[in-house]
Amino acid sequence: MALTREEREQFLAEPHIAALAVDAGEEGRAPLTVPIWYQYAPGGDIWIMTGRDSRKGRAIAREGRFCLMADRVEPTVRYVSVEGPVVETVPATREMLEEISARYLPAEKVDAYVEMAWKDHGEQVVIRMRPQRWISSDLGEA
Repeated sequence: MALTREEREQFLAEPHIAALAVDAGEEGRAPLTVPIWYQYAPGGDIWIMTGRDSRKGRAIAREGRFCLMADRVEPTVRYVSVEGPVVETVPATREMLEEISARYLPAEKVDAYVEMAWKDHGEQVVIRMRPQRWISSDLGEA
C-alpha cells in the first residue's frame, strides 16, 4: 500500500542509508547506484555530501538530478524513493559534516570521524535536491 505524504516524508526523515542513483552517462552502462548518507526534514529539500570530483559528484553535476531510495525490513517492509532536480551545490562546511555524521554515528564516534573525514576526504560539496517524484509502499509484515 502506498504511503501518505506525511508517512513518506516522516520515513525519509529517519536516518536510513539510501541508495543514490544517477545516470552514469556512459553508453551501455546502467545508472550509477551507491549507498549514501543524506539529510532531510519533512517538506524540505534533501541534501547529500560527496566529493566534488567523485564519480557521483561529476555525474550529478552533469545530469542535474538524481534519485534516492531508502528502505527497511522491520517492523514492516517499507520503502520510499524520491527523485528530483538539483537546486543547489555549495562547498561543504565542517558544521554540515558534523550534522550528517551525528545523524548516522553514535555520539561518541562523531568527533573522531569528522576529524578524519575533514582531513582525508578531499574537497566535499553539499548537493540539494528538490523532491519532485515519489514512489513509496508499505508491504506489510516481513
